Amino acid sequence: MDILFNMRAFVCVAETGSFTAAAARLDLTTSYVSRAVATLETHLRTRLLHRTTRRIALTEAGQRYLLRCEQILGYIEEAEAEASEAHARPAGNLKVHAMTGIGQHYLIKAIAQYSETYPDVSFDLTLANRTTDILDEGYDISVVIAQELPDSGFISKQLGTTYSVLCASPAYIARHGAPRQPSDLTQHRCLRLVNSVMALDKWLFEGPDGQQMISINHTPFQVNTADAMTEALMAGMGIGVLPVYSAVKGLADGSLVRVLPRHSLFPLGIYALYPSRQFLDAKIRTWVEFLRDFLPDRLKADDAVITACSNALPPQP
Repeated sequence: MDILFNMRAFVCVAETGSFTAAAARLDLTTSYVSRAVATLETHLRTRLLHRTTRRIALTEAGQRYLLRCEQILGYIEEAEAEASEAHARPAGNLKVHAMTGIGQHYLIKAIAQYSETYPDVSFDLTLANRTTDILDEGYDISVVIAQELPDSGFISKQLGTTYSVLCASPAYIARHGAPRQPSDLTQHRCLRLVNSVMALDKWLFEGPDGQQMISINHTPFQVNTADAMTEALMAGMGIGVLPVYSAVKGLADGSLVRVLPRHSLFPLGIYALYPSRQFLDAKIRTWVEFLRDFLPDRLKADDAVITACSNALPPQP
């Protein structure tokens, strides 16, 4: 039994005062509407309408039930309108997961600008250097960096690409000299950044002579966030790999120098993951579209800073 339809039929009969008029409004046959009301009365074990050949009238129970039906159907209409509006107008809370570096260096600024256009969207941002199960953990969208994405069944949109560079402090280079080629790193204190997208003990360099793999078997220090690695490098502890977005500030202000400036490491894609393409909530759709416009310009600007700082270095002997 379709209880909601039967309630709508009953309300329509009560409003029009006639099964025939109610049937015309609902675009149904009179017998179909009559059966719907009779089924409802059987279900409730209560007569809702007095019927005569000339008119119908609500019973006392029918009057009380009519008020409840009108309230319930009103709530349903409001819920349907709200759900439909979610597809059309960005509003409500957006729960976002992002890897820490991307979140700190790009997404906070992106959220600030997005909110100027869509002030009815609030954000719940979680930063964690791991992939996440969006459905199990209740996220609307996840922004991750990866060499390639596992087959998760989620929708993915690439937002851009990034890479890492080798850095050290000017003081470290003054004391120990600068390596001239990747193989020279075996004679230096190499610090390791531990995360889910970079190998701990193997650094794969892309340079003018192609790819070169260097094993980093011993290290005096390792840490799990790029910002902490930045602090260690500025303190002169050694040479380490930094994502571009973490290296930019230190290279620009001179607290870091780029090591092996003709080489880069760990090219990675930046992706937005979300559960479904069909009936996509407007706040998710507009957020992904915004990021696809916002991030490439920021990535290009950071790459320009890295290039300028590398070109400004004195030639290596």
